[in-house]
Amino acid sequence: MKMSLSPLGLGCAQLGNLYHAITGETAEATVRQAWDEGIRYFDTAPHYGLGLSERRLGAALSAYPRADFVVSTKVGRVLEPDPGGASRTDSQGFVVPAAYKRRWDFSRDGILRSLEDSLERLGLDRVDVVYVHDPDRHFEDTVNGAFPALLELREQGVVDAIGAGMNQAPMLAEFVRRFDLDVILLAGRYTLLNQPALDDLLPLCAERGVDVVAGGAFNAGILATASPGTMYDYAEAPAELVERAQRIAEVCERHGVELPQAALALPAAHPAVVSVVVGAHDPGQVRLNAERFRRPVPRELWTDLIRAGLLREDTVLRQEERP
Repeated sequence: MKMSLSPLGLGCAQLGNLYHAITGETAEATVRQAWDEGIRYFDTAPHYGLGLSERRLGAALSAYPRADFVVSTKVGRVLEPDPGGASRTDSQGFVVPAAYKRRWDFSRDGILRSLEDSLERLGLDRVDVVYVHDPDRHFEDTVNGAFPALLELREQGVVDAIGAGMNQAPMLAEFVRRFDLDVILLAGRYTLLNQPALDDLLPLCAERGVDVVAGGAFNAGILATASPGTMYDYAEAPAELVERAQRIAEVCERHGVELPQAALALPAAHPAVVSVVVGAHDPGQVRLNAERFRRPVPRELWTDLIRAGLLREDTVLRQEERP
């Protein structure tokens, strides 16, 4: 990849009023706090708040030199006006008026339109990274339309890097095999509770030099606090998973480590991972996550988790951190 990503990135779904509304001032302050913490990589998407995240992120980043930050956005959902929906609230988790509707479109024309619209909302003349977003049910269209279009855009110098962002590992691995990708965004599939990406995807990315951005390190909430929460992958967590998270938290505590601290450190320690992206609803959350990310985790923690059967034995860490 031509550019480098800051080790900690800001995921910007919350800037689009994910789960609850925040003010424009809070969104701007959140980005400003991220900048003050040394974060220079910002990830957004049209899906996040029906474009609100992109608009807020672009406005906040206008205060900084364009060459000093990296922005990624996503394609696959085209936003179309829906005047009849303006009186309703979006039904996909974002507290915004449903004045637009999402239309899946992984065709070449859809990719070009989506990117053009994103640039307008962001107020930028380019984005650095473009991911194909959640193509789980659109494999053929992605292979035949989206990636050829993105490869063309990269060849033309319109974007620097291309990839895919998904909540699963097998299809991402297939894309890495088929295409010359620069980076993937893997959400929730290499975490303290869930490591299926070790089966195929992460070794493949390491072999082929494809950078990995790790998202969903907290699995949507269960790992976000010192005592495990009850939400896992956007749904109520099964009791056995909460119990497993509690056992992990107890091992962490013996090493003087908070559960969220370990949750951020695990993906960051894999050689293929170049950045861990974490969302935040306000500046305080950014500050707390940055502090946790900077704290070192003793290598003995991983050893003890493996010995307790709470972490896979084939967990791969950077050489200097290997247990």
